[in-house]
Amino acid sequence: MKENVSTPIYSITPFTLLDYAHQSACILWFAGCNMRCLYCYNPEIVLGKGSISFEKTLAFLHSRKNLLDAVVFSGGECLLHKNIIELIIEVKKMGFLVKIDTNGSKPNILKTLIEKQLIDYVALDFKTLPEHFEKITQSLLFSPFEKSLHLLLESPLPFEVRTTVHSELLTEKDIQQMIVYLEKKNYTGNYYIQHFVNDVKTLEKLGHSFRKLDSQQLSTPKINVHFRG
Repeated sequence: MKENVSTPIYSITPFTLLDYAHQSACILWFAGCNMRCLYCYNPEIVLGKGSISFEKTLAFLHSRKNLLDAVVFSGGECLLHKNIIELIIEVKKMGFLVKIDTNGSKPNILKTLIEKQLIDYVALDFKTLPEHFEKITQSLLFSPFEKSLHLLLESPLPFEVRTTVHSELLTEKDIQQMIVYLEKKNYTGNYYIQHFVNDVKTLEKLGHSFRKLDSQQLSTPKINVHFRG
């Protein structure tokens, strides 16, 4: 890999059994994001600067060969970063599985990763439908998200769709409409609802979030709703 003195990675979680199902993994937390979701748990990562270079990251991963199954690329938005494809190539050379957590805003990068078979699993954040997207994410990036969803639906790559729910921002009716949207796109399988965790620091100060949703009532013959958090 070419010399790169940039430090795009905010921190590394050296071990997890929670972020990649049935795999032991580490998590690379990439600094920076092109959205400003009101409920974001990671304002220090989204707004902050990285401190770990690709070179130090690769050295760490070399020390974890044969000890971990996978590497999770998260953030922030990991696909924003220059040389991300080059880094993933190096990680794959070491024999790790690669999972990407993404907001879907970089479909061209995602397309390259899929075509070159550089990733093994994707968690795609479905923030909300277009009418609420700008308010919740402080961005105009629904169209790129939709392109990323289409790419994943057209590929054999396993992926999941997930949504973080704060009761002030998304109602049960909103979630039902999002499920209808996914069904119209021919998405089938699991849809993960992540309940907002109260009393954590977020980008914007929000009130208490109430857990009012019922997974059985929301699930359909094509889409199984599961709660996380």
